[in-house]
Formats: sequence, C-alpha cells, structure tokens
Amino acid sequence: MSYVVVTFVVLLILNIYCSRTSQKLFYQSKSVSMIEKCQLASDEIAALDVMNPSTVGQIVGQMDSLKITRLIVTDQSGCVLYDSSGQTLGTYALFPEILWALDTGSGSRVGNDVFTWKYHDGAMDSRAATPIVYYGTVVGCVYMTEYDTAQGALIESLQSNVLWITLVLEVVVILFSLAYSNTFSRRINRIMASMRTIQEGDYTHKLDMDGNDELAVLGKEFNDLTDRLQTSEQKRSRFVSDASHELKTPLASIKLLTDSILQYDMDQQTLREFVADIGNEADRLNRMTEKLLSLTRAEGVSSDECEIIRMAPTVQRVARMLRQNAINAGVTIHLDLKEDAPVLILEDDLYQIVFNLMENGIKYNVSGGTLTVRLRREEDNAVLEVQDTGTGIPEEALDHVFERFYRVDKARSRATGGSGLGLAIVRTIVQRNRGEIRIASQLNRGTTFTVLFPAFDTEVDAN
Repeated sequence: MSYVVVTFVVLLILNIYCSRTSQKLFYQSKSVSMIEKCQLASDEIAALDVMNPSTVGQIVGQMDSLKITRLIVTDQSGCVLYDSSGQTLGTYALFPEILWALDTGSGSRVGNDVFTWKYHDGAMDSRAATPIVYYGTVVGCVYMTEYDTAQGALIESLQSNVLWITLVLEVVVILFSLAYSNTFSRRINRIMASMRTIQEGDYTHKLDMDGNDELAVLGKEFNDLTDRLQTSEQKRSRFVSDASHELKTPLASIKLLTDSILQYDMDQQTLREFVADIGNEADRLNRMTEKLLSLTRAEGVSSDECEIIRMAPTVQRVARMLRQNAINAGVTIHLDLKEDAPVLILEDDLYQIVFNLMENGIKYNVSGGTLTVRLRREEDNAVLEVQDTGTGIPEEALDHVFERFYRVDKARSRATGGSGLGLAIVRTIVQRNRGEIRIASQLNRGTTFTVLFPAFDTEVDAN
C-alpha cells in the first residue's frame, strides 16, 4: 500500500507538471503570435496621415491574413475608431488590455504590449493590445481577441491523454504490487512454515527457495543453519546415548555385585573381593564424571584468561607426575625440550593437553617401549610432539579418535580405565586456544600426536 500511494503521488505530480507545462508552452506561443499580429496592424495604421474610422477601416480591410476573432482600433483617448464586430464604434473601449496599452504613466513613454489568456471549456480565449506610436507618441491602440477552439481541443486532448496514461500506469503499479506482494508473502509464509517445522524438532526439513534474490540467499542460509542444528542434535543425541551407555555399565556392575553380596553367603575373602570390585567401578564412575566436567569447562573457558608461557616447564611437571605410571608400565620417557617457544594459553589448559597425551602414550604403549616428548619451532608455530611406540591405531579409526566416548579397542580401554573422553577434551582445548592437533599412526609401530600453537614472540609482537 505504501508503494502504491507513493507511486500515485509521484504520477499525480507528473500529471500536474505536464499539464501546466503544456499550457505554459501554448501560452508563450500564442502570446508571441498575438503580439506580432497587433504590432503588424499598429505599424500599418501608424503610417496613416489621418486616423479616422474611414482611413482605419480601409487599412484593416487590407489585412485579411490576420485571422482573428475581433479587432478594435482606438485613438489615444480610447475612443473606438474601428470595431470588426461593429458593437462599440464611436464609444469608449475601457477593456483592461486597452487601458494598460495606452498607459504612459508607468514609466513607458510609448505604452505597453499587453497579452492575456484564459483556457476554459476546451477553448483558448486570447487577448492582446499594442499601442500605435507615431514619432514616439502614442496616438492609439490596436486590440485583438481570438477564440481558438482548435488549440484548446489540443490542450484538452493532451491533458486527457496524460491523465489516462497516469491512470493506466497506476493500475499497472497496483497490479504489479499485488502480484509482487502475493509472491513475496507466499515465500515469506514458506519460510515461516519452515521455521515452525524446525521449532517442532524436525531438523531434516529443507527450505526450497528458488531464485537469486535476498529471500533465496536467506533460504540457503536457513538450510545451512538447519544442517548445523541437525549435526548438533545428532552429536547431542549420540553424546547422551554414549554417556548413558558408559554410565550404565559400571552402575550395572555395582548393582550385580551388591545383589550377589545380599543374596549369597560369602566368606570374608570373597566378600572383600566383591567390595573391591565395587570400589573399582565407583572409581571408574568418578573418573568419567571428572572427564565430563573437564570437557564442559574446556568448552566454556574464555580466551581472555590466557597468559604467555613456555611449554617446557609444564611438560617437565607432567613427566614427574607420570614417572611412576611409566615405571609400572615398563615405558621409558624421553624429553627433548631444547626448542621451546612462548605461547599464549592458560597454563591449566596446557597441563591438561600434555597430561592426556602423555598418559595415553604410557597407557597404550608396550612393555619396554618409549614415550618421546619434543618441543620444536615450525615457522610461526610452537610445536608439541608426543610420540609413543605402542600398537598404533588402525587407519579407519583415525578420523574418530577425537570423538567423545570413542575407543579403538573397547575391551582394552575399559581394562585400563579409559573413558573415551581424553582426546575429545584435548581437541576442544587446542581449538579454543587457536591451535591445531594432528595424528599419525602405524600399526605395531606407534602413534604421534602433533599440537601446533601460534608462537608468541614478545619482542617481535612489541615492535
């Protein structure tokens, strides 16, 4: 409606402008024509030696080409010497145009050329008056009228055509606006219907929006958003399912062990074994919940809390913490920390990354194997490399090792107390700190995890 109103106002203004402009053009053309005719008659009459009705009538009778409606000639007092209609002969003509043409008191010594014009009833009523000047003195006036229906009809036709064109254009604008509004509304309604479908939880729904306009772009962005929502929902569902499954196993074991204790008479040794098993399952639940809390914290910590630190001290601290684990597993730890570089990271984040990678390198290694931790510089990156000599990871599993609750060897992982969350935590922390983690592995030869962080050279950055 706003578009229709605006276009109507614009077309109306153009219509009025065209009408007035056309009338102005006709006015100027008629003014020049009538004044020229009056001046032609004035010059002929001014050449007379004596101005009287007889001599003026003879001169005017010779000017048949003027083609006017009425011609009046007066003397300097306004007395009519000639009237083509014969109505005012011998009387005083007090028409405004004649009085203005004979007026010499307004600063003009030779009178004034006067033209007036009216357009009504489809006709042009034009009036012109010019003084008759004899040797610089006004001796009379020539007054002409012309009632032109031909040009009046032309003006009326032009204005009528402009009006019809305006009306037709406005009808076209209205029809176009209705069609566009209908099409736009239908497409918007499709988007709204799709949004309601998504709100109901159907993330597989796709919005089919054709065209290349803004709504089509919006439709594409909407589909991308639903894809991301679907992916997030799938991850959430899988996480809930996996977490439920992982938590259900130790709970079921605890329930089975307690039922066995309650239903059967056991000797003290067997009872102690059952209670110890219950304690192990409780420890397993505790480790799993701690890992879940760590993963939640890793996803929520702000990068504003980061600090500039070197990685070597943290690696050494983790190595001391895990030394006894390595001795128990028969694994030797080698540290190569010469090429240390400062990085911008929260120290607790770095500790958790190093601890998880080194703990896995010990846990999934072989007796007599080695765990090597290197720090090196790679262009603008500080690199942490953790390499073990364990059994390795199958190629088809490499793309899944960072997923939550994923285990390459589920039986062995449970036996070693693995929850399947450690590497997911590592990747989340690395990505949050603008880093990148890579994995390379060969069966029966070992696995290498490479973590890259942007090196934070304080001297260079200060410059």
